[in-house]
Amino acid sequence: MKKFRDFIIGGSFWVLISGFTLPELPYGPDALSPVMSRETIKYHHGKHVQSYVDKLNDLIIGTPFENSTLTEIVKSATGNIFNNGAQIVNHILFFDGLGPESETKDHPEGELYTAIIRDFGSFEDFKNKFEESGNSLFGSGWVWLVSDNTGNLEILKTGNADNPIREGKIPLIAVDLWEHSYYIDYRNQRNTYLGNIWRITDWDMVEERYSQR
Repeated sequence: MKKFRDFIIGGSFWVLISGFTLPELPYGPDALSPVMSRETIKYHHGKHVQSYVDKLNDLIIGTPFENSTLTEIVKSATGNIFNNGAQIVNHILFFDGLGPESETKDHPEGELYTAIIRDFGSFEDFKNKFEESGNSLFGSGWVWLVSDNTGNLEILKTGNADNPIREGKIPLIAVDLWEHSYYIDYRNQRNTYLGNIWRITDWDMVEERYSQR
């Protein structure tokens, strides 16, 4: 099971411990192919996410957020400081929640699986509702599986850089719905991208996030 390299989660608080640098991916650039190609990884992680890190480091100089954690920025900042800080957090959650198809399992187990059945009726119903939510989002944003501190689950969709942490929720799954996440591989077929994302969802990581709520 991969460990949280960049976050410590206790209850509902998240603290970035690595500083405002781009974390290395926990797998190689070809590891998610064919669901997500090497070219997508190169541009999405290596270019887009790096640009958020670079911009945030410039923006916070001389502001009250200069010595803040990313958690504090996501919870309290506005404007460009929030947008870039939140996009760093969102992307770490996204990329760390994926893994090679040959190493991932088809569904979660234990406490999380029981909670999904309880809150969505069945695992297939959960996947269908998650994909429907993501496909119904107009424009750019994210679709999430989140938990509250008591373990109740909910599917949320957010626009642009917004993050459920601002609502006191604990993100378990984050799927990027900006076109830069899927256009190289799927063009405008967001529905196909969302249907394929389960093949590389790292349920061990999702279970770990849920267990540490």
